[in-house]
Amino acid sequence: MKISRRKPLQANVGVMGVGLDTYWAQFDGLYDVMLQKIRTFIDKLETHPVTVADFGIVDNAAKAYEVLPQIKAADLDLLFIDMVTYATSATFGVIARELNIPIVLVVLQPLEAMDYAHAQTFMQLCNDDYCSVPEFAGVAVRMGRKVPPLIIGMRENDPVADAEISEWCAIANVLHDLKRARIGHMGHVLEAMLDMQTDPTAVTAAFGCHVVQCEPDEIMKYFATLDDSQPAVAAMAQRILEFFDTPDPVSDPLTKKLTLEDLGKAACATVALEKFIAEKKLDGLAYYYEAQPDSLMRTLVTNFIVGNSLLTAAGFPMCGEFDIKTCIAMMIFDRLGIGGSFAEFHPIDFVRGTILVGHDGPHHLNIAENKPVIRSLSKYHGKPGTGAGVEFNIKVGPITILSIGVKADGKFKFVIAEGESLAGPIPPTGNTNTHGKFLPDIRTFLKRWSAAGPTHHFALGIGHHAETLKKIAECLGIESEIVSPQ
Repeated sequence: MKISRRKPLQANVGVMGVGLDTYWAQFDGLYDVMLQKIRTFIDKLETHPVTVADFGIVDNAAKAYEVLPQIKAADLDLLFIDMVTYATSATFGVIARELNIPIVLVVLQPLEAMDYAHAQTFMQLCNDDYCSVPEFAGVAVRMGRKVPPLIIGMRENDPVADAEISEWCAIANVLHDLKRARIGHMGHVLEAMLDMQTDPTAVTAAFGCHVVQCEPDEIMKYFATLDDSQPAVAAMAQRILEFFDTPDPVSDPLTKKLTLEDLGKAACATVALEKFIAEKKLDGLAYYYEAQPDSLMRTLVTNFIVGNSLLTAAGFPMCGEFDIKTCIAMMIFDRLGIGGSFAEFHPIDFVRGTILVGHDGPHHLNIAENKPVIRSLSKYHGKPGTGAGVEFNIKVGPITILSIGVKADGKFKFVIAEGESLAGPIPPTGNTNTHGKFLPDIRTFLKRWSAAGPTHHFALGIGHHAETLKKIAECLGIESEIVSPQ
């Protein structure tokens, strides 16, 4: 079973072709060929969850100044410049200077190689996609901008180029949601966790999202009116039972088979969460709150784990311990389609050369290897409360982790690593875990990871995506470090 996304992926991308107006009168039909080249590229983009704005061909400086207001008005997340033939850098200079969005130069030749025996200037101009790239790169530097990244390949039948197009569309999906998101922040950090402290203004400055300060009472007003007899709660309890296994306990005395009481508390908390999210128009939530012992509020705030796992898998990242940085990392992973569980490092397995990677919640259920499990816990270790806990293995295969740390100057830093999720037993403690293998060996990796300055939580996803995360960091102007496996 897979949980469907709450909201479809979306992004606004622009395509601006560039050329040289002198050519059109010299070579009959060349302009039409250029338009068709752009159409082919747009067709590729439209297979992805993006909305494309076509700005035509800019072939002189005057048109660059003319199209600039249109590009700004389009509310783009990313601009592709299709280098369909040679163009002077006057078509690009003001664009590079004025836009504050990522620009990607697209070099997609029609021909794998020119037919040299029958070559003509017309043929060369149709395949001169790369010719002006160095000129554009130099002008970007002179405008005080970074040299734009490049997609280089053939316009058709090039899986490498198509994969890069797909990657940049996914990056646009990430950027679109980050700068529009409303991330709820509720409660406070655990007093001893200094690495969790995050300035909401710094979050907006770095990522664009708005931090919505929330109160537990805003959820309690819904929770206090709910009980097991209500149709919405009964339906949620049934959904939970259909999605999760509820096995007997194994070795941990803190665990027992899911009780009807804990199922009811989880269902009520999840329904209340859904109502609260709709009211506040949130796209994510980071929280931690303890409340008074034996109070209804403690029952509520300590029983979010099942609901936040269902929400996280549906594209609504939700994490405990007030860790809004990792909530954002989880959103990035989700929009890339690679999961995004809330995770930390657990005990090392020196026999297997692995380390357990997991947490007590929340988890992206769509990246589970097998059917997820719920156990009733008599206590949450290190935290108050009792209730249901979610347990599963991450899918076997390549994994990526992203920790968003904070440096001494208050700026964020992406700490990234790639590894493998291996099959193997996990402790039956009502927590998610997987055996993470990282190169060159687990001791060396953990030393290097720690030296990079991460926070102790991170987002966990499937596949190897370190380079994509590095590109996202560059788009956001954030420092990144990929922990070396060598």
